[in-house]
Amino acid sequence: MNPTKLRIALIGPLPPPSGGMANQTRQLAELLAQESVNVELVQVNAPYRPRWVGHIKGLRAVFRLLPYFFHLWRAAGRADLFHIMANSGWSWHLFAAPAIWIAKLRGRAVVVNYRGGEADEFFSRAFTWVKPSLKRADVIVVPSGFLEQVFAKRGFATRIVPNIVNLERFAAGNAARANEPHILVARNLEPLYDNASALRAFAIVRQQHPGARMTIAGTGPDRSTLEALTQELGLTDAVTFAGRVENSEMPALYQTAHIALNPSLADNMPISILEALASGVPVVSTDVGGVPFLVEDGKTALLAPPRDPERMAAAMLRVLQDEPLRERLAYAGQNHARRFAWENVREKLFSAYAIALGGATWASTPEAR
Repeated sequence: MNPTKLRIALIGPLPPPSGGMANQTRQLAELLAQESVNVELVQVNAPYRPRWVGHIKGLRAVFRLLPYFFHLWRAAGRADLFHIMANSGWSWHLFAAPAIWIAKLRGRAVVVNYRGGEADEFFSRAFTWVKPSLKRADVIVVPSGFLEQVFAKRGFATRIVPNIVNLERFAAGNAARANEPHILVARNLEPLYDNASALRAFAIVRQQHPGARMTIAGTGPDRSTLEALTQELGLTDAVTFAGRVENSEMPALYQTAHIALNPSLADNMPISILEALASGVPVVSTDVGGVPFLVEDGKTALLAPPRDPERMAAAMLRVLQDEPLRERLAYAGQNHARRFAWENVREKLFSAYAIALGGATWASTPEAR
């Protein structure tokens, strides 16, 4: 395949807000453009016009979806292939599925890049509705072996194309970290990410490290509840709710952290973990979903059960108190992160494009047809 002749419509969200999928969409667009691929971005979360429409439920959906469908239709007239960044829930029904049908209606190849950590639960509820659209994809790519298994048990084959981390931006440096421990949580303030357990685990750590501090970088509806819990736990002076941190500012934040904590209840391949690994920051995470496919407990991270602050705290204390372990995790994490650099992901992605453009209906096994 000659990338310079390839025309791709990349469908997905863009920051703000700065989430993993939005950042990956923007990064992928930039990387493909550097390969001289002709990329047209079709943004699923484009700003409302006029802005006041965004405050009116129901009406705002119409004002977003109609321009989105129109953009899809026009992009399908210019592109060779649709690369669709897909997620679970309403995001699938409103954005991914229509993109598939419009592309196929206009005779375009489709690569569905499915990324939802809640895919198994979503498919259990709604696969009757999801399956007809999936069957029309030429190739389904997923970031991890976890999602590969989720699709396989429903008769769909996938290709693994990992998430990408920019090692130039997130490489570990020589920035001096303060003597007192700094715990970083880079997840949004939503129930799925269980920041409450992170706060309770941090309270346990503070019993042995009274000078420790925590930064929670993210936004979401749980902020007031989490701030109340912080006060209840006596952590007000030790916890910073940083709000939305621009992706360009995250490397400097990782450089100040002793541990990156991921407390989520469901996950696939968290970008925040990849960024922490690349930054030489030891990772403590829950062992949910695709996380055990991404890191190995005791080698590239320490894993704990979800909703278990005591086990999370014990893992963090191990890292803080065992310097050889801390150094091993940092070194192994950096080496592991190199697998997700663009030069190691590029060929996997272009191979998926080649299969899709070759007309092979590679996405579904006989059982799925």
